[in-house]
Amino acid sequence: MDHDNYPDPYLRDILTSVRTIAVVGASPRRERPSHGVMAYLQRRGYRTIPVNPNAAGVAINGETVYARLADVPEPIDMVEVFRRTEMAGGVVDEAIAVGAKVIWMQLGVRDDTAAARGETRGLKVVMNRCPAIEIPRLGL
Repeated sequence: MDHDNYPDPYLRDILTSVRTIAVVGASPRRERPSHGVMAYLQRRGYRTIPVNPNAAGVAINGETVYARLADVPEPIDMVEVFRRTEMAGGVVDEAIAVGAKVIWMQLGVRDDTAAARGETRGLKVVMNRCPAIEIPRLGL
């Protein structure tokens, strides 16, 4: 996969097939981008699950926060990564371990080595993109 130029059908397939999205790095602070993107995805009908060890047990946008992906008690289709690039590899490894189908790294987050690990395990990977930008751009 060319991680600089994702074909629209690839992105469209991901965004129309996933239903449950774990938002790793979700923040309870309304001014944070992760908070707004999570709310946007909820409005678009996705089931969102916030994951943040610093906010575990509180609610973000009406959903209980889990400390880590392994704590989420339901299957996860996509893991959206709102963490610094240097943290992305660990999140990818956790996503592989829980059986996620897609890793989506937010704007500014890119880890080619971690992406290759995910793809080798059969996951679809998107880096340096935002679903809240791609959904309207693709007319979804």
